[in-house]
Amino acid sequence: MAGTESGVLNFGCRLNAYEGEAIRDALAKHGRDDVVVVNTCAVTAEAEKQARQAIRRLRRERPDARIVVTGCAAQVNPQGFAAMAEVDHVIGNREKLGETLWRDLDRDAPRVTVGDILQDAPPALPAVSHFPGRPRAYLEIQQGCDHRCTFCIIPYGRGPSRSLALGAVVDQARALAGQGYREFVLTGVDITSYGHDLPGQPTLGSAVRRLLDLVPQIERLRFSSLDPAEIDADLLRLYAEEPRVMPHAHLSLQAGDDLILKRMKRRHSRAQALEMAHRLQQLRPGIALGADLIAGFPTESDAAFEQSRNLIAEAGLAFVHVFPYSPRPGTPAARMPQLPVELRRARAALLRAAADAALGRFLTSRIGAEASILVEQEGVGRDETYAPVMLPGHLVKGSIIAARIAAVRDGKLWLDAA
Repeated sequence: MAGTESGVLNFGCRLNAYEGEAIRDALAKHGRDDVVVVNTCAVTAEAEKQARQAIRRLRRERPDARIVVTGCAAQVNPQGFAAMAEVDHVIGNREKLGETLWRDLDRDAPRVTVGDILQDAPPALPAVSHFPGRPRAYLEIQQGCDHRCTFCIIPYGRGPSRSLALGAVVDQARALAGQGYREFVLTGVDITSYGHDLPGQPTLGSAVRRLLDLVPQIERLRFSSLDPAEIDADLLRLYAEEPRVMPHAHLSLQAGDDLILKRMKRRHSRAQALEMAHRLQQLRPGIALGADLIAGFPTESDAAFEQSRNLIAEAGLAFVHVFPYSPRPGTPAARMPQLPVELRRARAALLRAAADAALGRFLTSRIGAEASILVEQEGVGRDETYAPVMLPGHLVKGSIIAARIAAVRDGKLWLDAA
């Protein structure tokens, strides 16, 4: 969650962070310092709860401001937010990308402006020229999702998959490189589906190779979450051959048991997830793999849970994001037999313990390595594997330094062994 110093409070994913900057630019362009935008997330019920708490706090802090709620939670539950006394306007995910809306927003504007995102294509994404306070730049290359995982509400918040033409991606990358950004993250809802709707149906990997050829100023490139069922051969070759693609991949795994994966309507099996993890490790020795795992999905047995817990070590994961299952109204999983909340939390705690141990093993393997580190903020950076590194305090944010990793302490890499 980002701050509201410039009128936008972002929750959730990198995609929201990107779009939040576009909204921030539009507000600044039209002098709308009277507007505060809450850009919500709908991934979990907890995310929506946090947004509501933030809205109430903002009204206390900014009693005269126009509070506008947008984002995925607003898209799927507009009337719920409109019912809050603190909220002035609710705007959909499609509508929030229209710059004129922010120019023309006044007291007489409709309280709710949320269209049918499953039918209406969003407008062209506005260019974002900077990301205040962030050391790396985001490139939104794709929107929406055509899949229907049984636990996920996001397709109803984002609509069907739509790809941004490569020429627009290249133009945006050049502009951001001109602002001094050296590390880039390609982001979207389902970026491995990139290109299915474009002429010639380019793969993500082929588009990325072209992007790197056309924008040599990109020094480091990362990807948001990758679906193991859609990672294409071109992308695998980039991991093997292209040093500007960082040795780090975050996989959307969700579970490690085949029956649970089937009930989630995921498109990979446990064996396929392991095969992809091991293939990436073979192609790029030393790569850091991340993953999302859900604890306590409906009907999950003790044995199924153990399959997920064991997957962390078997796949050689380094960074694991653990989520206790949270039912979302309107999804098929919400109608399945639910596990007790306390059991979900207990299993999430066990997964996090396994994840902490896995991270410790990975960080220890980095001792002695010559690392390339992006300075993120005072005293902290991340190396090429995305591992956190403690740094001297005098380094310039956004710069890249070379240094030898000497120790691991408190879940971070250190440059000295003292």
